[in-house]
Amino acid sequence: MSTTILLTSFQTWLPDHKSNASDDLLLKIQQESNPFPEQAISLAYLRQLPVDVFPASDLAIAEIEHLQPDVVICCGMAESRSRLTVEAGATPLYLVAQVYWLVYYIVLQKIFSFKGLSYYLSAFLGNKINIQTHFLNTSVDLEELLQGLTETEISYDAGKFVCEGLYYQVLSYLRDYSPTTGCIFVHVPLLTPENLSTILTDFRLIISRIAVWAMIQRQNQIRQTTTAA
Repeated sequence: MSTTILLTSFQTWLPDHKSNASDDLLLKIQQESNPFPEQAISLAYLRQLPVDVFPASDLAIAEIEHLQPDVVICCGMAESRSRLTVEAGATPLYLVAQVYWLVYYIVLQKIFSFKGLSYYLSAFLGNKINIQTHFLNTSVDLEELLQGLTETEISYDAGKFVCEGLYYQVLSYLRDYSPTTGCIFVHVPLLTPENLSTILTDFRLIISRIAVWAMIQRQNQIRQTTTAA
């Protein structure tokens, strides 16, 4: 059985950006004819999401509902970092920096997702946000996933901006509607001729290993269902 993996990336958001490193990386993988010849992996792409939590989350969740992937790998650019970083989880603290997006979303958008908005409002309207309580962890074992990789490390700070917002909303959605689907967020540094080869190698290994992780999850679920029956 093939493992379906949805990969997402962002558009640029500053005038001096010619491209977004997350999208550059996905394009490199997409251009390869058969990056995983020894595995049954089906890659689907949702590239160049808008740099805006609300529509980006709506688009990602709609694609997840349509595609029903085994794994979601969200990618974003981190200019200040020099290596790939995989985020351990996300908090709703991006809302502090995104209040104006909430106003924009409610006032100016004619159509929006009430399902997505429910997550934002529940976090935003709380009397006090306890970071530990609201930190949503990925269900993927990152220590095992990244073992031995030379250009990748675990991060515990997803950025408090659109990247963290998207990650938090996707994790929230999967927790409520598809708990067996895995999700990680990968921050991508600026790609250069010097780092491109090693980053591509690590990213391919991340995809390959998370596909194995998803296969094990499916097997465990089948085993549990059979035992329960």
